[in-house]
Parts: sequence; C-alpha cells; structure tokens
Amino acid sequence: MFSRAKRFVRSRLANLFEDTVNQSMRRDAKAAPETKVAQKALFHYYSNLLSGGRRIPALDETGFRVFSQFDEDGRLLFIFAVLGVHTGVFVDIGAADGVNSNCANLAVNFGWDGVFIDADLANVERGRKFYATHPDTWAYPPRFVRATVTRENVNALLEAAGVAGDVDFLSIDIDGNDYWIWDAIHRITPKVVMIETHVEFGLRSIVVPYDADYVPPGKHPHYHGASPPAMAKLADRKGYRLVGANQYGFNTIYVRRGLGGGAARSQRGERPRTPTKPGTPAPV
Repeated sequence: MFSRAKRFVRSRLANLFEDTVNQSMRRDAKAAPETKVAQKALFHYYSNLLSGGRRIPALDETGFRVFSQFDEDGRLLFIFAVLGVHTGVFVDIGAADGVNSNCANLAVNFGWDGVFIDADLANVERGRKFYATHPDTWAYPPRFVRATVTRENVNALLEAAGVAGDVDFLSIDIDGNDYWIWDAIHRITPKVVMIETHVEFGLRSIVVPYDADYVPPGKHPHYHGASPPAMAKLADRKGYRLVGANQYGFNTIYVRRGLGGGAARSQRGERPRTPTKPGTPAPV
C-alpha cells in the first residue's frame, strides 16, 4: 500500500513538473530568439517584396498570434513592414495587463516603446510586473496608466503619459465607448489604428450613444459600441482608410491616408511609384 502511494505521489509530482515546464516553455517561446529571428526575417521579406515591386500577400493571408488574442500580431507585422516602421511608439487603451495585447509583441519582440491604459488596478499591477522583470523590457519598460478612459479625459491622460503628435500605433478595445474615445482623441496622430467594432450590428451604420459612466457589460450586453460601417465613416472623417480586420472581423484596422500607397499597387503586381518629394510618402 505504502509503495503504491509513493508511486502515485511521484507520478503526480512528475506530471506537475512537466506541466510547469511545458507552460514555461510555451510562455518563453513567445519571446525566444527563434521567434524574434523568424518575425524579423518575415518583416524584411515583406519589405523586400515591396521595394522590389513584386507582389505582396493580401492582408488576410498574413495573420498569426504570438501575444495577441487572435491573429492580430501577424497582420500588424505585415502592415508595419509595408509602412517601413520597424521600431515605433504605441498607445493601447483598454490594454488589460498589456500581455494578451495587440501591442505586446511589438514591445517584447521589436523593442517598441509605449503606454498601456486600463481601468483595473490588478491588470495594471500584473502588467507592470511582467514588463519590469522581462529580460527584453526591464531596462525600458512601457508605461502603465490606471484610468477609466472617457471622451473628457483621454487627451489629458495621453498628455500626462508623455505621448503627443505622430505615433505609430493606437489600439482601442474598451467594450463600449470605443467609437467616442477615438472621435475625441486629438493629442496624437497614429499611423495605424486598430479598434473594436460590434459586428453583431451587421452592415448598418449604428453608433450607441455615448455614456461616460458605461461599464461593460452594461444593462444590455449586446447593445454597445459601433458597427463596422459607422467606424469606417469616423475613420474617413479623421483621415484614415480601412485596410482590413482580424480573422473574425471585429478588430478593424485603419491606416492614415497618404501612407502605404505602394502596397495596393504591389498587390496588383505594379511597381510602386517614386514619391514626388524626398521624404514624402508615395502617392495613393
């Protein structure tokens, strides 16, 4: 009996150890040297295709997940390769802990700087600890801001976080007032915006009225946010064009007009035209 008990305990301990090792390996694989090398090689592959006037993939062929919840990491890598942005600055509003995030891969594997904003203290503390102790970010970790973001305070929060003007990426995912927050932002001008839409509204242009006190899921969990067509109209008004979405269609992606004009031509097999002035983007 005692011998069987010892074997059982040893077996449980061995399984526990194996599970711990496997979880650690899966976590570490997200930032392993081979992960970095593969992604940077892919970045330069896309860049070389574009600069050589060769056909580049369609955006929906480029998705994969490293840190992001779905396939956003791969699509963002492709977009920033097309735009020639290897290392940049991000702002993530509704970031949770900043680890399962659209910006984590940029911070950890590409050395981006940026700001994570979330209302939950536990999320912020967990994120700060992750980036302060991670070997790739401990020296210059991204900043965390704990705040409930509203139309009224978003620009002040950005100012306090030290971001202004031209930034490279803005991600908004707050499950409610996303549309109204982007509409209110004027302190930063991102090159690329990824923002959550409410695809359940279909192709109708619908925006749920602004509610500064909204906390998800609210009284009506299926009635919040804005439909993709409504968000695209806002983007157009702010000077952006829709380029795609994640694999499920709800995280829509916009690029500032005037940027990446050569990409569409390369997708048609045409050579990108030379910019009309040095240092200016190729005409769209």
